[in-house]
Amino acid sequence: MSAIPAEEFAARAEKLKQLMREHDMQACLIYGDEYRKENLRYISNYWPLFERGAAIVPLDGEPIVIAAPEGDMLCREMSAWTDIRLLPEFTCVTVPEQIDYPLAQYTSLRAIFQELGERHQLQRVGIVGFDAMPDALLHTIESSLDGVETVNAGHLFFKLRMTKSEHEIACLRQAAAIADAGYRLMIEQVKPGMTELELASLAYGECTRLGAECLPFCVLTSGERVKTIIGRPTNKVIANGDMVMAAIAVQVEGYVATIGFPFVAGEMSGEQRAFIDTLVEAEELALSTLKAGAKQSGLVRAVKAYFSDKGVTEYDLYPPLHGCGLSEAESPYPDEHAAAVFEAGMTVNTDVSLFGHPHGSNRIEESLLVTEDGYESMSKLVRELSAEWRRNKTAVTGGADE
Repeated sequence: MSAIPAEEFAARAEKLKQLMREHDMQACLIYGDEYRKENLRYISNYWPLFERGAAIVPLDGEPIVIAAPEGDMLCREMSAWTDIRLLPEFTCVTVPEQIDYPLAQYTSLRAIFQELGERHQLQRVGIVGFDAMPDALLHTIESSLDGVETVNAGHLFFKLRMTKSEHEIACLRQAAAIADAGYRLMIEQVKPGMTELELASLAYGECTRLGAECLPFCVLTSGERVKTIIGRPTNKVIANGDMVMAAIAVQVEGYVATIGFPFVAGEMSGEQRAFIDTLVEAEELALSTLKAGAKQSGLVRAVKAYFSDKGVTEYDLYPPLHGCGLSEAESPYPDEHAAAVFEAGMTVNTDVSLFGHPHGSNRIEESLLVTEDGYESMSKLVRELSAEWRRNKTAVTGGADE
């Protein structure tokens, strides 16, 4: 199993402290919970279950990790830092009642901030997670600071997380390999008469068997349901000739890789084949523009121009690429006007898609590492399927376009 070593978490904390100095922050509180875990896991490795969590990074000294009573031991098992504090405000996310934990040894945010203020006078405290935490918790944080200014520090984490270390890339490669195996099993074993849930269970079982920490999602629809863009598998029976639109996301030590490639249960029609051809060619065009130093907008424009030439622009609903890492979709998420360029060490997903087309709706998605010379596909199965598709097309058409 790939691992993020302790020294990497220490380096992340030091990089954050440098950014804090540049923005005149004396401490930074990073919020996370079971559902919005990315930034908290990045700085502490803690991923709460049911409860909330946070890490407070002071300008001087080690971070303090905040948990709640039921997750105390889980936090100590996962956390990259040893100073764990419990707060009553961080108990179960889904209930409004205050839960009584008579054995809990609580502290308070006020006490923590007073302790930090003894080391370094607090004037500005950064908050990461304004968009994720409830208003009541934000009010508690701000009222515990006795008038100290709070500022949104989320942009600091976008900068920190944009390019990946060798250990992060190793986690993503492992996640992609597991996703490939689960997806391959669905393609090999799909047959008319099974339900969408039965098909999805193959991926869930195989990915878990191979070491997936979890599957953040399994999008799976078939037949007319592919028009839903994203949808969970149901008890719908898959019929002969049904196109399947699937995408599975696999998480390894917090890092998420995703795979998606169109396939059909039973007999494929010529119209379905032509539709998939369009997606395959569009993704190949996108990949030809992907390398360090290239404008992110160039990739988007290339795909959109191709779709325009094919007369399918009305089915092109969103940009064909986004970042990946501690969440399935993260920055960058460029459109055709983006000014930024790709950097070596970025990890991204293609998401080349058409929805509402008369002959199908689907996407191709694979996880990629941006390199100086181009890219490395971490989702080897998509490269294999795409190459096989293009070989078969050439064999049928003699090299001519259909």
